[in-house]
Amino acid sequence: MQHIFLSILITDEPVIFGILMAVLALLFYTSQSENPILRKFYGIVPVLLLAYFIPGILVSIGLIDGHAEGINFISKRMLLPASLILLTLSVDMKAIMSLGPKALIMFFTATIGIVIGGPLALWIVSLFNPDVLADNGDASIWKGMATVAGSWIGGSANQTAMKEIYKAGDGLFSAMVIVDVVVANIWMAILLYGAGVSDKLDRFLKADNSSIESLKKKVTDFQAANNRIPSFTDLIVMLGVVFAFVGLSHWLSTAIATPLDTWIKDALAADPTSNIKFITSFGSDFFWLIVFATAFGLAMSFTKARKFEGVGASKMGSVFIYILVATIGLHMNFAEMWADWERNSLLIIIGFVWMLVHIIILLTVAKLIKAPFFFVAVGSQANIGGAASAPVVASAFSPALAPVGVLLAVLGYALGTFAAILCAMMMQGISA
Repeated sequence: MQHIFLSILITDEPVIFGILMAVLALLFYTSQSENPILRKFYGIVPVLLLAYFIPGILVSIGLIDGHAEGINFISKRMLLPASLILLTLSVDMKAIMSLGPKALIMFFTATIGIVIGGPLALWIVSLFNPDVLADNGDASIWKGMATVAGSWIGGSANQTAMKEIYKAGDGLFSAMVIVDVVVANIWMAILLYGAGVSDKLDRFLKADNSSIESLKKKVTDFQAANNRIPSFTDLIVMLGVVFAFVGLSHWLSTAIATPLDTWIKDALAADPTSNIKFITSFGSDFFWLIVFATAFGLAMSFTKARKFEGVGASKMGSVFIYILVATIGLHMNFAEMWADWERNSLLIIIGFVWMLVHIIILLTVAKLIKAPFFFVAVGSQANIGGAASAPVVASAFSPALAPVGVLLAVLGYALGTFAAILCAMMMQGISA
């Protein structure tokens, strides 16, 4: 692609990082504006999407260099595991259980719908277009779908983890981000509409929503008990503990992955058809980095460390996520995407079939157990949208219920990578 600003291409990584942070600051500042034009714009175009696309635009026009390896390393190897710890350490299993069994049932049903929906969508579309099963290396469609599974069960952190674990190509990943955003946002719009007519939907589901009022009080009390103004010491201790566990995760991942990788490669060299090919990810140090970071975050949730949520653990984790997303955007090339629009449109079709399977399973179970539509909507969005949008859907029912979306979304972060790997393995099996 011909760069418009080739003569002023910026290659200095500190400058590039400064530009990325300025972009994020501008996005969030303007997204909170009372200007009716901006409010309408951000009501249509989410900040997360812009955080990804704007760096891609800057790279595409040749303003900044997309090969910022130092920034990539810090984002993926330090900020990503840190964000996973920060977003999972606040998991309160007692609080989640207090939401009632139907809330959890609908959440896990949504997760199962995504895990099953991916391979089923791939198989259905392959009946009309067998090429979707083709082995194209890092451009294999199932690898791109694996990143969407990570996003739809957990969030951006899990999506990035899946990209690295299965080595999905940058071009394919860019296309899958479009699939993710387009399909997920249409479904979110439907859920927001459903919140406005939830009484009618509850009657259709024959659900008793009296427990929602009790739920409001429990969640409000939880929030009030933990929120406080953080001191400087609070922030230093929180980040010190988190990055200490990031360092430990790196050490353990290397210790485990190195011998496993050698064993897997030797086994495949001896027998290329061996089923060991389905566990190649276990030889990845990045895979174990994500596993240990998530495990440490969950372990900390059973200690006093979970009180870090009260001083902004999830907010700090979200900051790291957005920096990560902006960094990923450096690898996007719009010209390459347009040049392969035939494939990209096919991917969007796969995405819609995938979402349809998810919805059918979700509504079927809701009807069977008579779950209120609130649990349907939040359970689904806690998976599909994660912590960024689940509170939005929850607050559409009542502002007091927004933290419910956060709690379930945090559970999604904890499960996202593991469930997405299961989904990816099934899609890999179909494509084999």
